[in-house]
Amino acid sequence: MIRWRWGTVVAPRTSWQGSVEVQVAVEARRPDDPGQVRALAYPALVGEPRVGDRVLLNVNALALGLGTGGYALIVAIPDRLPEDVDAPGHVVKARYTPLQAVVLAADEEASPLRGALAEQTDISGMPVVVADLHSALPAVLAGVLADRPTARVAYVMTDGGALPAWFSRTLDALRPLLAGTVTTGQAFGGDLESTNVHSGLLAARHGLGADLAVVTQGPGNLGTGTSWGFSGVAAGEAVNAVAALGGRPVAAPRISDADPRPRHRGVSHHSLTAFGRVALAPADLAVPADLPEELAAVVHGKLRPLCPPHRVVTAPSQDLEAALLALPVRLSTMGRGYQQDRAYFLSAAAAGRVAAAGLAERG
Repeated sequence: MIRWRWGTVVAPRTSWQGSVEVQVAVEARRPDDPGQVRALAYPALVGEPRVGDRVLLNVNALALGLGTGGYALIVAIPDRLPEDVDAPGHVVKARYTPLQAVVLAADEEASPLRGALAEQTDISGMPVVVADLHSALPAVLAGVLADRPTARVAYVMTDGGALPAWFSRTLDALRPLLAGTVTTGQAFGGDLESTNVHSGLLAARHGLGADLAVVTQGPGNLGTGTSWGFSGVAAGEAVNAVAALGGRPVAAPRISDADPRPRHRGVSHHSLTAFGRVALAPADLAVPADLPEELAAVVHGKLRPLCPPHRVVTAPSQDLEAALLALPVRLSTMGRGYQQDRAYFLSAAAAGRVAAAGLAERG
């Protein structure tokens, strides 16, 4: 299940919040092992790697050729263990794995937010955009802030993709634009930690003071190419959570006319399953009002069977291009940039605009 390798750090590469990338020389065990690899360490878990350190590596992602996870991961720096950290908290993430980590949940007794969260049971009508892929996050955020530049937007990260929020360079670059990040379920490393999506939404609203939230998985969508075998199913569950807490769910269907796979063109089958089969509570299905005519016909045809209980809500998107291109991150989804898949990013931005309109309605 794990491909283990020993290595030695030979050079620093780069770093961002919560992550350090280094160059590692690998002690080969097979003829096809690379001589050197890019390796990623999370210092909060394993300590800070330095040149000359011997490190224990997990090279599964490299062996499988995973695009998002194309790193060797540093599991330990065995000759220089980090000091113990005595901190409050008894919530365990990545439970019963070798790197299970103890964190302080936003609503547990030792948390300074306990008083603010203990009695909260709803999110007071807060609009929440629910998207399938992590790559939608910056586009949704651009759509919100284009119309409501002072809105406090929180990111609620689910555990369908990367577990450590630190893995996401996109999230690191977006931090100045966000009220904060809440990591839910087995995900960890956010500004606040929560047990599940429900408590994560409450933490976003009442702990971070968010006016609006965006729910997506972390980087690294899992899919098997089958009707139900994909991690984005959780997007439908998130819609139900938003409704159960008295929020306003805005679903961002995954729209594209550039994906080479037929099942993801027009509206992805992931969105049709998550929002059409899993989401039992009504949601606004956000769609650009200015899609190309042929694509618009396909999109509305695929979404029509989902209504009711949902309703399609349109919003103009072409004027959001400037906001998208002004983001401090490079837009990318499945290896395609903005120019290669404009419909995808403009659709996510339109969902942000729909949610922002909900803020105006709340006053």
